[in-house]
Amino acid sequence: MQLSGVENPNTSWLNSRGVWLSYILIILIAHLVLLSFPFLNVSIVWTLTCTLHNLITFYVLHTIKGTPWETSDQGKSRMLTHWEQIDCGAQFTATRKFLTAVPVFVFILASYYTEYDKMHFAINGVSLLLVLLPKLPALHGVRIFGINKY
Repeated sequence: MQLSGVENPNTSWLNSRGVWLSYILIILIAHLVLLSFPFLNVSIVWTLTCTLHNLITFYVLHTIKGTPWETSDQGKSRMLTHWEQIDCGAQFTATRKFLTAVPVFVFILASYYTEYDKMHFAINGVSLLLVLLPKLPALHGVRIFGINKY
């Protein structure tokens, strides 16, 4: 979806073939790398996988603003985060649904493999909220307490 005649190269790759599979494989490989450390047990590794995924996703999708390329939108995307630029801000597209579902799925897996331990559940739950709340349509373009305003 595009408003002008040219797609935003910062987000158009998310609709490319194989990106979703690659994203899942990166999470899986990162999880397997964490599992290879002998001093980490399965519960800690799942909590690390969930938390690191959510922190990295939060930083990439909700903190970084603008585009590394010059776009044809005359600077409109300069003040938008990567998440706000996806599909020109249209809500509930397939890409946005996928990027919302993956953290939830990783949280469910982490909760199951940590046997719903209260401490792991709390850590994973807080990190899930950190990454899900900015994705809500009501918070599109909103800067809470002026954080990341400029």
